[in-house]
Amino acid sequence: MSYEQTAVTIALPISDRQRSYAFYRSGLGFAVPGEPADDGVPEPLRLILGDSVRVMLIPTEGFGWVLSGRHQASAGQSECILTLSLPTSADVEDLIARAATAGAVIIRQPGEQPWGYDGAFADPDGHVWQVAVADQFMTTWP
Repeated sequence: MSYEQTAVTIALPISDRQRSYAFYRSGLGFAVPGEPADDGVPEPLRLILGDSVRVMLIPTEGFGWVLSGRHQASAGQSECILTLSLPTSADVEDLIARAATAGAVIIRQPGEQPWGYDGAFADPDGHVWQVAVADQFMTTWP
């Protein structure tokens, strides 16, 4: 049996809602929908990455509740890599530069790799984002 997916939501733990909101909305220019809560940040704190992809930024204590007692990775440890596919190498360079200006740690400067043009950064909570040229990155997969 297969299920038709209407949207994918990726949940990431964060330590500071206002810092994450500023990083993703102001720093990277991602769409962050919703009405502000008492702290000035929309609740829930979501990023719109396309027609069917969302990222939910959940405070660490709430993230632990969702895990129901399962072990949570320590800050700065990455259990997954989020990849954004952009149209051109200039777009990749621009987003990596914006991330650096907004406070990201650049893990890999943009450049040619065996699989195409990409770069990577870690957000303020240590989550790793790879940014790649779409047509190059996607064509290396079977």
